[in-house]
Amino acid sequence: MFRAIMGVALLAVGSQVLAAEKIRIGWVYAMANAPVVIADKKGYFKEAGVDVEITSFTSGPILQQALAAGQLDMAYIGAPPVYHWYSRGLKSQILAKVNYGQAAIIARSDSNIKSLADLKGKKLAGVKKGSGNDVLLRGYILGAEGKLDADKDLQVIDMPSGNMGASLQAGVVDAAFVWEPFKTQELLRGNAKIVYDADDKLGKAVWYVVMALPETIEKKSDGLQRALSAHKKAVDFLNSSPTAGNDIIADAFNISPIDGPAGKKYSPTDVVAAARKNLGWEWKLTDADQAFIQQLMGYSLALGFIPGEMKTTQLVDTRYQAKLVKMEAGN
Repeated sequence: MFRAIMGVALLAVGSQVLAAEKIRIGWVYAMANAPVVIADKKGYFKEAGVDVEITSFTSGPILQQALAAGQLDMAYIGAPPVYHWYSRGLKSQILAKVNYGQAAIIARSDSNIKSLADLKGKKLAGVKKGSGNDVLLRGYILGAEGKLDADKDLQVIDMPSGNMGASLQAGVVDAAFVWEPFKTQELLRGNAKIVYDADDKLGKAVWYVVMALPETIEKKSDGLQRALSAHKKAVDFLNSSPTAGNDIIADAFNISPIDGPAGKKYSPTDVVAAARKNLGWEWKLTDADQAFIQQLMGYSLALGFIPGEMKTTQLVDTRYQAKLVKMEAGN
C-alpha cells in the first residue's frame, strides 16, 4: 500500500509559529488520481502550508471503510461512491473535480466481439458490484448504450484491475472493462482491441472527485482549502505539457516497459504518455459535471444501489472551488 507522510510544515503568523493543520488523504489507486501523487512529490501540499498523510487504496469500498472509521479527512474517489455512502448516512461532500476519461471495454485482437451487442452470453471482467465504476459499466455502458442487462445477458466477473489483462489473454474472460494505465498497456502489447470506448461518448464528463467528511469541513476548513489549492496546482502542472509529471506517474504506478508488435519497445514514460491521450485532469466542477453526476444517480437508483431519488445539491459544495477561482483571478 502506497503511503507517504510529510513532515509538519510551519506557518509564521506575526510573532507566532503555528503547526500546519494535518489532513489525512485517501485515494483510489488509479492513474486518473495522479494529481494527489504530483501534489505530494512536487511539494505542493507543503508549499500550501498543510501537513498531509496520504494512503492509497485498491478499491473504493475499502477506502469507504477507512472514511467511516474516521481514519481519513478527504479522499480522491469516484463520484458514485460518495452519493451511495451519503444515502446510507455518511454525509460526505464533493468539493472538486479530479479527472475525465479513461474507461473502455476491450477484447483480444482475434476475438469476434466487435460491439456491445456481441457481449451477450459472454464473460466480462469487471469490478465489484455497486462500486463506482460498476455504475458506469452497468448503468451507462451496458444498459443505456448496449441495451444489455448485466445480470441476465452476460456474466460480469469481479476481479482486481491488475489481473484483467492476463485473464483476458488466458481466455478466463472474453472481454474486460478497463481503465488507465491498464487500458493502454494491453493495447500497446498489440494483443487487444477496443470494443467500446466510453470517452468517445462522455467527453470531459467528471469521474474522480475530491470529497471530504462533514466533520472535516467543520473542523479543518482551512486545511481543506490549502489542500485543494495544492490539488489545483498539481492539475495545472499536469496540464502545462503532455510530458509534465510522466516520470512521477510511471514511478508511482510501477509501470514496466512493454514489448509491442514488430519489436517495438515502450518505456514506462512512453506508456504514461500514451495513456494520457485517453484521460485528462481538471479541478473545476462545471454545471455539465453536476448534470452527469445526476445522470449517474439515476442509474444507481434504477440498479437498486441507492434507496431513493437524490439531487446533486445535497452533496456538492462549491465554496472551496469558488475561493480558488477568486485566487486565480487575483481577488
